[in-house]
Amino acid sequence: MHERRTVFRGRRAAGLGAAALALALALTACSSDGGSEASAGGSGGSAAAPSAATDPTPTPTPTPTVDPATYRHALSGALGPLDSALRAVDRAGEGGALNRALDTAAARADAAADALQTTRAPDDATAGNSQLASALQALGQDLKSSRGDGGRCATSPRVELGTAQSPKSVQEAGRSLTALGYDAALRLPRTEQAKHRRLANGTLIRDGSRGGLGRLTIRNGTGTDAVVTLTRGSRTAFSVYVRQGSDTTIRSVNSGSYTVYFTTGEDWNSARSSFTRGCSFEKFDDKANFRTVRVTGGTQYTVLTFTLNKVIGGNATTSRVPPGEFPS
Repeated sequence: MHERRTVFRGRRAAGLGAAALALALALTACSSDGGSEASAGGSGGSAAAPSAATDPTPTPTPTPTVDPATYRHALSGALGPLDSALRAVDRAGEGGALNRALDTAAARADAAADALQTTRAPDDATAGNSQLASALQALGQDLKSSRGDGGRCATSPRVELGTAQSPKSVQEAGRSLTALGYDAALRLPRTEQAKHRRLANGTLIRDGSRGGLGRLTIRNGTGTDAVVTLTRGSRTAFSVYVRQGSDTTIRSVNSGSYTVYFTTGEDWNSARSSFTRGCSFEKFDDKANFRTVRVTGGTQYTVLTFTLNKVIGGNATTSRVPPGEFPS
């Protein structure tokens, strides 16, 4: 930065500066016998004025506003029931038992969060107590939302919990309080990684009696695997697995009129006969009609091709199907 200086000019004032005179006064004191003591500068002694001294007493450490033992008791009372409920979730099997355990654990997580929000904590635990209360509130919500509905395309609650952030937040807040001497450990239920189960292309998942001459080719140009199911009335004739970008052909299809359903998605759960993620359920609006006719010199039979993805010039339309109405 640049500096700017201002110089003031003027006449020199005439005059003499005042001189300061220092007067030394001798101090005398009268003795009891009428004589005089020596001057302050002599050899006689005189008492020096006392100087201020620094107080060596240390500042006392302030007493905590909340007794740590009282807080530990409150913390144990809030987390104990939740810990038991989380252990029950860990032991529960898939299905209704796991859903009931999740409901109980969610309610207890909410109760623990409410209790900690109204609990006074020692000064060193105030921040950790607040963090744990917030994390438990989020855990309660995640436990409820991970609950399976038992329907098609149902991801396992353990997979859902494995992707949630709240269990990690609960662990971090608990470790912080435990490091300060306040036991806040919780045994969180086991989780699972998302699976990517697939069947081989052309695998027949269900196969009824087939003895005709009809032939069905299925082309899956979608971005996910598919299962195609043909039904006659309310009965399933067959279901076949078709991997993404692949074709498969079913032979020996009996004569008749069939409804063609297909579902796409990721991670095929054979026990539920359904994908677990990214599911769609559809059917072709037109029936698939297979005929076998004897003619002079031989037999005529139907050969059909269904393409699951949209193609230019295609002549088949599809409709969405509620998951509950999709054939098993």
